[in-house]
Amino acid sequence: MAIRSLCITESADRPTVQTFIGMRNSGVDVTVVCPGDHPNQAILENAGVPTIDIPLPKNFDKDGTAKLRAELIRGNYHIVHTFNNKAVTNGLRASKGLPVKIICYRGIVGAVGFLDPMSWLRYLNPRIDRIICVAEAIRRHFLQMQPAFLRMPETRPVTIHKGHILDWYDDEPVDLGQFEIPEDAFVVGCTANYRPRKGIDYLIEAIELMSPEIPVHLLLVGRMDADKLSARIQASPVSERIHRAGFRTDAPAVSAACDVFCLPSTKREGLARSVIEAMSYRVPPVVTDSGGSPELVVDGVSGFVVPPKDAAALAESFTRLYRDTELRSRMGNAARERIATDFRNEDTVRKTIALYEELVPTPN
Repeated sequence: MAIRSLCITESADRPTVQTFIGMRNSGVDVTVVCPGDHPNQAILENAGVPTIDIPLPKNFDKDGTAKLRAELIRGNYHIVHTFNNKAVTNGLRASKGLPVKIICYRGIVGAVGFLDPMSWLRYLNPRIDRIICVAEAIRRHFLQMQPAFLRMPETRPVTIHKGHILDWYDDEPVDLGQFEIPEDAFVVGCTANYRPRKGIDYLIEAIELMSPEIPVHLLLVGRMDADKLSARIQASPVSERIHRAGFRTDAPAVSAACDVFCLPSTKREGLARSVIEAMSYRVPPVVTDSGGSPELVVDGVSGFVVPPKDAAALAESFTRLYRDTELRSRMGNAARERIATDFRNEDTVRKTIALYEELVPTPN
């Protein structure tokens, strides 16, 4: 008898969708609750993964909870697997009293606390059987929370890295001339949405610290239109070398055209997809020692890992990569190999199924 899992997500990305498909192909009876208008919904259906559109607009949605509960009873599921905050709160309510195991996905460090009532209704809820942490840093955070006597059992958080498939990253690099970047520029790329913990201000400072003789240009991809950031760029002595591309559906191909990729996060980083995408295109990364980033990048081998909030260290790493083209090539190749070897989607599928089988050893 196959394990039956109801996976609840709001906006599954490509690796998550591929994991659903991989589990289904491996014999797990996976059904996905997701918005009917989500672009990946058709991919799931075409791959033979059933989907159900149950809107969950609120953390505690009465109609959505009732529909989830009806589906859980109808399908006699063994596992409820949630992938976002609203899925956790509504999934827990819908499954109350039912003989199902609860698994939650967690993709960032922090934002959970013993003094926060909402945390007890989500990731600290004792009814949760396992929390799949996308990075070891997230698992460690859960196990090191204070006070110690309130900590969850050590077996509850488990680390399963989100794997990728290299064939996804074969698009031609975009022409950076469209962003008014000169052909001879040394381009540092960064894909993120602007918020304080992303450390974009330190990245700009690093560009300012580099020697004027280096033709470095910074390309920011993502939602970077905050007034504070605009003012910071405008005041920069190298403002003409800072370019904002905005949100791009082809962000990986934009990163592929850069010489270096940087994610300068100051805290709470998970396992950044943008870094994985750049590494897959052989673009050497420079990341900070924040969250899961050091789990992706082997310092000095497949990129550089520097302290958070250290603009000088960022600038030094960029300068080394500019001056040593052989190092840049070697690190780029090692970065792609790192993803190919240690962050494979088939490993994510295998480890997730093993966790399912641990929780439901004899499905009926």
